[in-house]
Amino acid sequence: MAALRQSSDKEPSIELFIKAGHDGENVGNCPFCQRLFMVLWLKGVKFTVTTVDMRKKPAELKDLAPGTNPPFLLYNGTLKTDFIKIEEFLEQTLAPPRYPHLSPVNKESFDVGADIFAKFSAFIKNSPNNPLQEKNLLREFKRLDDYLNSPLPEEIDHNSVETITVSNRKFLDGDRLTLADCNLLPKLHVIRVAAKKYCNFEIPDHFTGVWRYLKNADERDEFKQTCPADIEIEKAYLSVANKRK
Repeated sequence: MAALRQSSDKEPSIELFIKAGHDGENVGNCPFCQRLFMVLWLKGVKFTVTTVDMRKKPAELKDLAPGTNPPFLLYNGTLKTDFIKIEEFLEQTLAPPRYPHLSPVNKESFDVGADIFAKFSAFIKNSPNNPLQEKNLLREFKRLDDYLNSPLPEEIDHNSVETITVSNRKFLDGDRLTLADCNLLPKLHVIRVAAKKYCNFEIPDHFTGVWRYLKNADERDEFKQTCPADIEIEKAYLSVANKRK
């Protein structure tokens, strides 16, 4: 599969390799793969996406990136394998004026969701009758919700007589998707699907900021079209969830 944006002879040659699903072809469950997929899409650069079947990695890929699991990237023929370094490289290389910067303005936008996936992992691996892990997960959702509902400095007009008490921004750092969203949204999607399937857990309705955030994300192709199918996430967590029985 491929996502193509802007066409130009001067554009770099970019091929993103991501984990394939259980059918060996479609997008598999890998938040880090989706993270880079979203970054490239948001950059507006032309690129191709190759899904890699981890059960039978093709010989040419073994030669290309021996011992390396997706995601990895070919940029003008040069292999790049560490997804954090790949993201940093893309942000520095695909820069204005031709490509947008994606770094968030506020450092807190990156920090606020840092622990939520770890708390989810502990939750889904433990007994369904262990309320502590669920409490820890809910605490992280509360932290995220508070941040999303708190106005950012740039939302506050100090010359206005009206005081904004609740933010109505679309995403973590404002109304544009940033690297912070590319990091957090794929993880939230996994939580949303796997926790419901195996733990009968849904994000509580009173977390209005989180639900506003997810609703806005679901309306963006950069997120929606890069998500794995629910069944891929469910199959990925089946063995983990079985330990709960």
